[in-house]
This record gives sequence, C-alpha cells and structure tokens, in this order.
Amino acid sequence: MFRFFAVLMLMVSSVAQAALNDDLPLPYLEQSNPDSRNQPLVIFLHGSGSNEEDLFDIKDELPASYTYLSVRAPQAVEEGSYQWFRKKGEGAYDGETEDLNVSAGLIRDFVAQAAKKYHTEADKVFLVGFSQGAIMSYEVALRHPEAVRGIAALSGKVLPVLRSQLKADKALAPLAIFIGHGTADLKLPYSDGSEANSLLQSIALTPEFHAYPGIGHTISATEMHDLNAWLLRVNQ
Repeated sequence: MFRFFAVLMLMVSSVAQAALNDDLPLPYLEQSNPDSRNQPLVIFLHGSGSNEEDLFDIKDELPASYTYLSVRAPQAVEEGSYQWFRKKGEGAYDGETEDLNVSAGLIRDFVAQAAKKYHTEADKVFLVGFSQGAIMSYEVALRHPEAVRGIAALSGKVLPVLRSQLKADKALAPLAIFIGHGTADLKLPYSDGSEANSLLQSIALTPEFHAYPGIGHTISATEMHDLNAWLLRVNQ
C-alpha cells in the first residue's frame, strides 16, 4: 500500500511540475526551488515548430539549484507547434518582419517580470535558445544587454539585419555568450555558428565557441556537459 501511495504521489508531483503557467507574458513551464531568491534564472527558448516541452528536460543536465523556465513562442503553426517569427519569400530569412520585433519585445517583458517573480537580478538571468530560439537570444541580448547576464545560442545564427547594426559598445562587455554548433547541421549550417563567433569577437566580445563534429541540428550530450560547465563558471 505504501509503495502504491508513494508512486501515486510521485506521478501527481510530476504532473504538477509540468503544468503550464500563464501569469507572465508568455506561457511557460517551471522548475524552481522553494527559495529561488538570488538563484540564477535560466530561460529556454525553443526552435520553430516546437513548443515549451522541447527543451525543458535539459534542465536535468544543468545545475540543480537554478530556476528553470521554458517558454512557448507566441505564433501557432498548428496544434502543439509554435514559432517566434515567420520567414517570408525565398532564401534565408534576414530579420525584416514585424513579428520578430513583437516576439523580442515579449521575451524582454517575460525576462523582466520573471526576474521580479523569482527575486533574481538581471545579472543572473540567462537565455538558452535552440535554432530559432537561439536567433531570438541573440536579438534580445545584443540589442538589450542590460536585460540578461548571458545567452547560450545552440545551433543558431545572428540575422543579417542585426549583424549590420552591431558595433563595439561598452554596454555589451558584461555579456557571457556560449555558442554551440554541430558540424553536420543541415538546417542552420555550421558556418552560421562560426560566423556568429567571429562577428562577436570583432566587436570585442569573447564568446565561448564549441564545435561538435558529426552532430546535426540537435543538442548532443557533450554539448550539455559543456553548457553545464559554462553556467557554473559564469555564476561563480
């Protein structure tokens, strides 16, 4: 009887933990400790066509004491599928649609309100984005560096419009940046990651760049190990 009750309580706890929250500008999943005050706050931004559940499990490979939120992008593609912006026309997306700006604004508002809710200062807030979520992480952090301490851009790129507007700025100096990219990525090629690294270095930033040989458009176990080490290091 006790075994059954314990399993039942574990199942209930798991369901409650995965409940979708709607008290901030974007829907999100949460894992937080009873006292989240002053703990680093990590916010996951999923890729196009996915949802808030996609990245949430990687929290289990990251520091246990941190607060983790995984948000849902605002544009529905179909049931259970969302995106941060739409690509118009042929060729690579350059970042010239209004929905990109709308999503960036929602992320900024989410970050500010989440930091207040979880009693965390901006210098302990991190965006971890994959693919389109990595693109949004660059958009938010490089245009509004005061909003976060750092970003992890996994299999992403800096869009041409943002790239053309970037310049050396002392306000960018505190940003911690992790870039991870698989060399076999066919959706957003490896060159997108290496070019982002070179671009950021050209404006006096010092990103931590990791290439993952043979890895496609996904997140590898090695990348999780590197990301965990990076988060611990920048939060010492």
